[in-house]
Amino acid sequence: MNTLLETLRGHARSRPNAIALRGSDGEFTYLRVVTLIEALAAKLANSVAPLGVLVANSPAWALIDLAAARARRPLLPLPQFFSDAQLRHALSRAGADEVLSDDPDRIQRIMRGRLHDPRGESLLVGDRDCRRLRLRTGAPVALPRDTAKITFTSGTTGEPKGVCLSGAHIEQVAASLAAVVGANPSDHHLAMLPLATLLENIGGVYLPLLAGACSELRPMTELGLGGPDRLDPARLLGLLARVRPTTLILVPQLLEILVRAAETGASLPESLRFVAVGGASVAPRLLQRAAAHGLPVHEGYGLSECASVLALNPLGEARPGSVGRPLPHVHLGFAADGEILVHGSPFLGYLKAPHTPGGVYATGDTGYLDDDGYLHLTGRKKSMFVTSFGRNVAPEWVERELTAHPAIARAAVFGEAQPMNIAVLSTPPGVAPDAVAQAVATANAQLPDYARVGAWLMADAPFSPANQQLTANGRARRAEILAAYGPRIDALYQEYGSFQGQQG
Repeated sequence: MNTLLETLRGHARSRPNAIALRGSDGEFTYLRVVTLIEALAAKLANSVAPLGVLVANSPAWALIDLAAARARRPLLPLPQFFSDAQLRHALSRAGADEVLSDDPDRIQRIMRGRLHDPRGESLLVGDRDCRRLRLRTGAPVALPRDTAKITFTSGTTGEPKGVCLSGAHIEQVAASLAAVVGANPSDHHLAMLPLATLLENIGGVYLPLLAGACSELRPMTELGLGGPDRLDPARLLGLLARVRPTTLILVPQLLEILVRAAETGASLPESLRFVAVGGASVAPRLLQRAAAHGLPVHEGYGLSECASVLALNPLGEARPGSVGRPLPHVHLGFAADGEILVHGSPFLGYLKAPHTPGGVYATGDTGYLDDDGYLHLTGRKKSMFVTSFGRNVAPEWVERELTAHPAIARAAVFGEAQPMNIAVLSTPPGVAPDAVAQAVATANAQLPDYARVGAWLMADAPFSPANQQLTANGRARRAEILAAYGPRIDALYQEYGSFQGQQG
């Protein structure tokens, strides 16, 4: 992270009083940020083991991140939305020997018996009270050389893998993003995702700081985003009106909230010039609705193993239906089956993995580049199924066609080893059954016969992280949806089989 730290020092010399970080804890100029980083780094230099950070979105989170880089300590961001078991697994697997947290009670609860001092050491980070808790560890965990950050993906359950990234790779992604979005010192970014999410960490902290801009970092509860069952759109809109950000990073669910607010007459900040959306497939209809209300939305695509972003629709040159052009430093290839391959060394390896990846990383996603170099995604290899007629179907492809219609909010399509495809559909409030039927017919008209939906059923409730049917960033959890609706799907197949038998 040498380039980023040196750039910060340069800003501190040339524009010492410019605001770098702002949050509910106060404002921090570039000069003060550099001073605080140096002081905190000196305190963290006692170890080379990973440092865990469980802190709400705030300037303190960013200061800890940057101070760890200055002290050459790998940082382990701990997502607040992880379960206690997942947090315990992450700390243990990474071999972290201490945690900085503004929620020490949670660390004390999940690491009971593994703390040197259950009370920990009080530490003021910026203007936020944190606690430094040292952990009893076993044998040191061997990390890949040059590991600067260990990230656990938000979409995983159980015991997720830790992805090891180098500071040089992270800086390369941040610099490429800055060029694509036209980042400049007048930008004011508002973080809408948890900073433990790599996408917001890089795009919402490193990118603005490289540009000499301001990053606004507030706890998710202040944004009205306390969780899927605790959303407060009015609070979010009020904060947007006060902050007047120029840039945002959103997952599709957050974009849906803003679009729905605009459709009901709410005013969105005219200050916005670039809104990146990613983390999951975005319904074409949602992008159209956003554009109709003047939201400058740019879809992108990335993976944790590639330091978050691989492709993004560029400023002023967005192409709907694509996830943009590969970033300047990215070189893509494609396997015979269309799987997207990333050339180079995308990441250093997984925690405790026996081998680090070679020169090509297979993403597991399928797609293609059009004649103008824009990347289009067609599906996910592991979710692809084969019908009883031997046809390969990428459900994401069918689902995009279904959700292009305003009558369908979410869709999950199944058909492995079956003669027809069945969809579980979630609709916006007040949609009539006839409108759903018309939407399915419209989607089917755009699809070849083997990909069409032969039957569908309505979801009992919208897919969401709360009912475990969506990941935190908006991807469908197909196994959980199938578990919930499997008996009814099987019944539809039985009805189809009986009908076919009668016809025969």
